Amino acid sequence: MQKLIIASNNPGKLREISRILAPLGFEAVPQSAYNVPEAEEPYVTFVENCIAKARHAAHLTGLPALADDSGICVDALGGAPGVYSARYAGEPKSDQRNNEKLIAALAGQSNRQAHYYCVIVYLRHADDPQPLIAEGSWHGEIIDTPRGDGGFGYDPYFLVPALGKTGAELAPDEKNTISHRGKALLQLVDKLRSGQ
Repeated sequence: MQKLIIASNNPGKLREISRILAPLGFEAVPQSAYNVPEAEEPYVTFVENCIAKARHAAHLTGLPALADDSGICVDALGGAPGVYSARYAGEPKSDQRNNEKLIAALAGQSNRQAHYYCVIVYLRHADDPQPLIAEGSWHGEIIDTPRGDGGFGYDPYFLVPALGKTGAELAPDEKNTISHRGKALLQLVDKLRSGQ
């Protein structure tokens, strides 16, 4: 098994990433196992933040690294919270406070369309000039009352109309086939398998 540093300490992301990459022979290891602090994310785009996180983890560990930057973009809020999804309600990070702020911001709005967006970057080493970049989107709408106890983040409020379920009501394997992160990971897997 090839050790691969995951530039995240989010247990939900780690579970999803590990499940998809294990068949390729990668042992996904959280950056915390190497005492890697969280990287700064000063950029306004997902891809720039993602590359910064992967380079940070690869540089400090000397190992290949994978980073994900993702968030929820709500049409009525001009794409917010976007890259600020994890810290939408400020520090410390809190899914509950983020969701409360989102629902409050949408009060009285009839347009509840939203999508999750994910960028994943794989670096072979810290100075890799050709990072593998994959992306995925997952469209739905925001509901006022949470449903389900799976997933994480905004999942209990993110309804997939075609399924009549929220992200938190989906089984992990079902979610991984249709979610933004699942799509990005599968795109990455294709690139890894084709030797890009």
